[in-house]
Amino acid sequence: MSLPHPQFPVGEPINWSALPEDIGRLDDNLTKWLLATGSLTEKLKACCTEFQVEVLGEAELPSLQYESSISTTLWVREVLLLLDGVPWVFARTLIPPALLRQTQVDFKGLGTQPLGQLLFSHHEFVPGKIEIGHTALNGKVSQLSTSINQPCDSLWGRRRFFTYKQHEMQVCEFFLPAAINYMEAETARSCSNH
Repeated sequence: MSLPHPQFPVGEPINWSALPEDIGRLDDNLTKWLLATGSLTEKLKACCTEFQVEVLGEAELPSLQYESSISTTLWVREVLLLLDGVPWVFARTLIPPALLRQTQVDFKGLGTQPLGQLLFSHHEFVPGKIEIGHTALNGKVSQLSTSINQPCDSLWGRRRFFTYKQHEMQVCEFFLPAAINYMEAETARSCSNH
């Protein structure tokens, strides 16, 4: 078992919203990625030759503000999703202990397997609503991004809910500058083709 990343846990309180007021100022492609209802893992894999998961850390931790009204502690898994060796997404998964006890899925033993692939291949996990939010200015997620040579002030992300029986888990995904650059270039390409 590898040691957790020195910054783990990276999570910070995010004020999530179904449709934030300032979402209109975002790049159209970023908005499409934030609101995409399918598997983000599959969407990312289509943009690269090699897809990797780098585990930053996982542990049972106290929930942060806005994270959970159900449980005071959650199983937290934080990873970077890399496309051709470049980090594109920081993901923070939050699983209540009751769900861990109910399911046969070994969330604690996932290692470098992508969680999204697992969730979308098990019909017992029902994808639910998506909420959008952004990190604090120069907050912990931005500090992580800067530490991997992708400096930024704040990042946009999404929170996706998945239900298993009566239990709900959350997958939070933040797009790092490398992903944003790709999306903005995609927008520029589509504009120049019109």
